[in-house]
Amino acid sequence: MHELPPFETHRVDNTPPPFEPRDLWADDAALREGLAHAGVAAHAGAVQDYARLAGDELYRLGFDANRDRPRLRTHDRQGRRIDTVEFHPAYHRLMELAKAHGVAGLSWHAAAGEPPPGAQVARAALSYLHHQAEAGTSCPLTMTHAAVPVLRGVPALREWADKAAAPYYDPRDVAMADKRGLPRGMGMTEKRGGSAVRANPPTAMPLPGGDAYALVGHKWFFSAPMSDGFLVLAQAPGGLTCLLMPRRLDDGAKNAFRLVRLKDKLGDWSNASSEVEFCGARAWPVGAEGRGVQTIIAMVMLTRLDCMLGAAAEVRMALAHALHHARHRVAFGRPLVAHPLMANVLADLSLESEAATAFALHVAAAVERSAGDPQAAAYARIATAAGKYWLCRRAPALVNEAQECLGGAGYVEESILPRLYRQAPLNSIWEGSGNIQCLDVLRALEREPGAMPALRFALEQAAARHPLLEREASRLQGLLAGAEQQGGAEALEPRARLLVERLALLLQASTLFAVGSSLAGAFARSRLGGEHGLAMGTLPTDLDFDAILERALPL
Repeated sequence: MHELPPFETHRVDNTPPPFEPRDLWADDAALREGLAHAGVAAHAGAVQDYARLAGDELYRLGFDANRDRPRLRTHDRQGRRIDTVEFHPAYHRLMELAKAHGVAGLSWHAAAGEPPPGAQVARAALSYLHHQAEAGTSCPLTMTHAAVPVLRGVPALREWADKAAAPYYDPRDVAMADKRGLPRGMGMTEKRGGSAVRANPPTAMPLPGGDAYALVGHKWFFSAPMSDGFLVLAQAPGGLTCLLMPRRLDDGAKNAFRLVRLKDKLGDWSNASSEVEFCGARAWPVGAEGRGVQTIIAMVMLTRLDCMLGAAAEVRMALAHALHHARHRVAFGRPLVAHPLMANVLADLSLESEAATAFALHVAAAVERSAGDPQAAAYARIATAAGKYWLCRRAPALVNEAQECLGGAGYVEESILPRLYRQAPLNSIWEGSGNIQCLDVLRALEREPGAMPALRFALEQAAARHPLLEREASRLQGLLAGAEQQGGAEALEPRARLLVERLALLLQASTLFAVGSSLAGAFARSRLGGEHGLAMGTLPTDLDFDAILERALPL
């Protein structure tokens, strides 16, 4: 046996092996079952391939992309204004792989803009997998994906849409005509408005001799500033209007905008977010003047869905790391996972993770059916807002719980967990914070004719699946009926968070039963049956923790 030198002080033992490489498809029963239930077998191979990539190369690239953050260069060495953001090569490789595998475009690859069957759900799975490995690049990928159907609705912008959907990534700062793939950014948010987008002060002035506008003003949050084009809200003569502003014009000249600074954000470090000034930048309308909010609403369901997927992905990756650590770390004479209290915590996290993944994929399937099924569209309208509220609300606390399973090792940057923890609050803030989502549910139920019938049908389906779900559905039906008698949405507003929370939990439980998850009963008992405390690790002790953990991450 090799003897240590007499003054050697550092011995490495009782430490888990590296997490990667892992096959994120083989690891994730909820992902496999969710896709099988949605009937996307034709795309299973593509998802499996990307799952293996996400657990290996993408995972490793994510550390470099976040360690070396984007840098803003406003001028070149001769003093010319260039407004360039420089990224670590890992960022570009992440974007290249994501685009090539359809994370931003699989939904839209068919001719005439009609997505192939199952493509929307498969694309959701790809986004979920990508976000587990590296979340910052998910922002431009999501914006690019959501912009395609809106741009395809304007004949003059069809080429922009097709290049956004194309499986190519080209980081060169050149004119659109010289590129096969075009990522998209957005500029919607103002200092004075925030979620009240109608308060946007930038102006869009029509230019003579065509349909172009000149943009003048400031945007407080201008996402992915090295994108080739940006969807921007501004005040045109006819009211708030959505416009497409290219980074470079057809002749290759840089458009008239200036990057003021990059945001110093809590997380999302690999991705650049900026403030920008428009100095007469040219832009083209996407939809009619005064219809800006209606235009971007067409994208909101897709971007909110990706917020749900991102939250589910963060919880999934955090759980996987916590369980991997607990199986290999010994404390008080046995592995951490063998201690009953730790097993309870990990099993509780497993229930949350599986319910989040299953529900996000279920909503993706409803979004896919929306084009030809009004009831599915109405359900998706409610479920995306409710799901975004609840899944994104839970993610920071759940990631922190996973960190605690590792102790100090989960707090240092060599682990992915600090990055996940910094990232977790973003999805709850982006695309409307919690109150906005809850109010949006109330607004849809009151103003959109199909929303209430679709919700009542979903409640009836849930009630038929288990007595606990029947009881919860009855409570929600009573709450809705009482609000209608008292004046509708206004009467419900003070309790909107309670309503949406309980609705999200019920829909999660219903989804688990629908897909045949072995965890459905445990989730219903703990989340709807009152057999759970306010913290993780308070599950009923008669549950089979070993079986739950084996399902969560196979040995």
